[in-house]
Amino acid sequence: MEKILILNGSPRAAKSNSKRYAALFSASCPLPCDTVSLTPRNHAELAAQLPRYSDLLLVFPLYADALPVGLLDFLKYLEAHPVPVEARPVVSVLINCGFLEPAQNEIAVRMIRLFCSRNGYRTGSVLMLGSGEAILDTPFAFVARRAIRRLARAVAGGTCRELRATMPLAKRLFLLASTRYWTLYGRRFGISKRQMQTLRIEDSEP
Repeated sequence: MEKILILNGSPRAAKSNSKRYAALFSASCPLPCDTVSLTPRNHAELAAQLPRYSDLLLVFPLYADALPVGLLDFLKYLEAHPVPVEARPVVSVLINCGFLEPAQNEIAVRMIRLFCSRNGYRTGSVLMLGSGEAILDTPFAFVARRAIRRLARAVAGGTCRELRATMPLAKRLFLLASTRYWTLYGRRFGISKRQMQTLRIEDSEP
């Protein structure tokens, strides 16, 4: 039976945008889905469960142009404890970044594809979301929802598609809006815009 395991690889899994994206995917997908949050302690359990699924969807945010360290550690575990070849699921990706340009996610996607090619996993479809930190809470949420529906259909249909989506904004407007958002966000925690522009927030003066 075809079934999808959605793995939330965000370090903030319980309160993450990745959790929201995973829920949208599950609601849009015609195949049954199980969603699990990745933790440092459940690598062995997840690896043991993989043979039960036809597909694995990795949902995670971009961290420093790469994968979150927790997801990297899980991939290392899979390398050290291989799943039987005939039981390896197809690996698809739903990645989001705070940048406007979806292309910022490309390096992280290449890392997943490299892991798959070296370890005998077939790669499926990919959705690269730009402006992923904010898009679901804006009038442009429909852009992300539509792209996730397309990803869900592709994964369920066994096709390999590379999808990209972001807010339909000029970069200048996006920068203005994002600067305002983070300035107000920092103010909630007593951090000024000047402090956020330094590399030593903890030591800088207001």
